[in-house]
Amino acid sequence: MPRTDCDGPYDCVVVGASFAGLACATAVAGAGKRVLVLEKKTEAGDKPHSTGILVKDVIDQVALLDRLPTELVRRIDGVRLYAPNMRSVDLVAPGYYFLATDTPGMMRWLASQTEREGASIAYSAPFREARRTRSGFSIEGVGETRYLVGADGPNSGLAHTLGLGQNRERLFGVEYEFEGTEIPEADKLHCFIDRKVAPGYIGWMVSGVGVTQVGLARRVRGGGTGATGAMDAFLRKIAPVADFRGVAPAAVRAGTIPCGGLVSPVAAPRVLLVGDAAGMVSPVTAGGIHTALKHGIAAGHAIVDFLD
Repeated sequence: MPRTDCDGPYDCVVVGASFAGLACATAVAGAGKRVLVLEKKTEAGDKPHSTGILVKDVIDQVALLDRLPTELVRRIDGVRLYAPNMRSVDLVAPGYYFLATDTPGMMRWLASQTEREGASIAYSAPFREARRTRSGFSIEGVGETRYLVGADGPNSGLAHTLGLGQNRERLFGVEYEFEGTEIPEADKLHCFIDRKVAPGYIGWMVSGVGVTQVGLARRVRGGGTGATGAMDAFLRKIAPVADFRGVAPAAVRAGTIPCGGLVSPVAAPRVLLVGDAAGMVSPVTAGGIHTALKHGIAAGHAIVDFLD
């Protein structure tokens, strides 16, 4: 595992350079604590599992995003909601909007803000093992830490290792990114309801930052249609609106979305789960960025209070 210039003991080690993990690490490091983030990927934002859509509330409530570069976002002013028969209705609230984002770029920017506050990030550094000590944990390849945070997603290895709660109910999401394409009503987030194509959730299409994002999330049970088959069916369905059949995606995002609520236990002495690892996903929208950032920061402040 790569070593850092400020090898332990640490005040806090965060497993996962996710939205929640970076927000938590930023808050703890900003209070002058020694923080290390372990990330198994080679860089922040590599192969993201999120659509990256931000609701207005997160912009209003999370000061960390005040400096988010404008070139990383694109404003979406409303929703066009399609019934299974493809009849649609537009949903618009004055003053309300969403932001489509360059998700990899936003994650790299968030990582830079975390490092700006004094935290270290070790890439290509998967979490393997942690052993309890009198004042915290000893982490394989890292050393000692006074506090440990699991922000490593719905399949949290840290939660499994330390006997914390794990996500049992999940949706599976897949999204294609198409370059050089346009969609009608590009100022809207197009959402499609169809329990045959996307049972348990929805499909979507949005004009993002430099790409068109087309995806769906669905409940997956034994013997069901695979992700590729489900996307093929979805692309056929939306073809009268925007036809992407036969177009090769420039990139594919895929992953599981926890939908069973807060896991239990979510914490134990000197260890806490945040974000998707904790099941902190909206039960209404299945969106996790807002709660990940907001509660990641709150967890960081709580950890600082505990350490002090």
